[in-house]
Amino acid sequence: MAASHQRSERWVRQQLDKAPLANFHLHPQPVVGIADVTFWGREYGVLVIRSYDLKQNLIWLQVKVETAAVYQEARSILEELGFTFDAIVLDGKPGIKQVFKDIPVQHCQFHQIQTVNKYLTRRPKLQAAIELRTIALALTEVNEEHFTVLLNQWHEKWKDFLKERTTNPITRKWFYTHKRIRSAYRSLNTNLPYLFTYQKYPKLHIPNTTNSLDGSFSHLKQIIGIHRGLTRERRWRLVQEVLAK
Repeated sequence: MAASHQRSERWVRQQLDKAPLANFHLHPQPVVGIADVTFWGREYGVLVIRSYDLKQNLIWLQVKVETAAVYQEARSILEELGFTFDAIVLDGKPGIKQVFKDIPVQHCQFHQIQTVNKYLTRRPKLQAAIELRTIALALTEVNEEHFTVLLNQWHEKWKDFLKERTTNPITRKWFYTHKRIRSAYRSLNTNLPYLFTYQKYPKLHIPNTTNSLDGSFSHLKQIIGIHRGLTRERRWRLVQEVLAK
């Protein structure tokens, strides 16, 4: 660009900094929202709420940490503009569901499976873990009643196994032997009321995952990756430009 305009690279940067950001205008309306945060490093992220119906990102905010407060801020801004939420799809961070407790909340099934994989790995060796992961992978293929039966049957079969304890020979303190399997089960059991919301409200056409938004994040990070070395201010301008489109 500097060569084509016969100007310095500094001049080009200055013009880009002055360029107006892309605008989009949407008529405020009821929407099914998808909300999540993506991060670059540990202390810079962007919260986005996307309309599943409109296939359009509605709001984006810079964040340092993912908290219920930033979700509340984003919701409040949209509602002040006249938008209302018929339902919301979330990835399940603690406390965030409370921000949307007055509307149907769908816990992303893809993120739930990722959580189970984090605790059990993709190739668990213990039989209890193998069976629990198989149940988790069935999330997208069954209804809530069937899944609840499978999970309860698994727990009844392995409840004594889950209670096994190991004592540290030095400190004499005990801990649950199979704590990672316990954590995977707890996650599934805790999120169960939100895993099949999309089936309870068929007229709302709620997606069962945040994949629509995750696709936007992947595209965004590819573009940001091309422009390495951007200052934080210029990166934010680029983020806004991409998300607006």
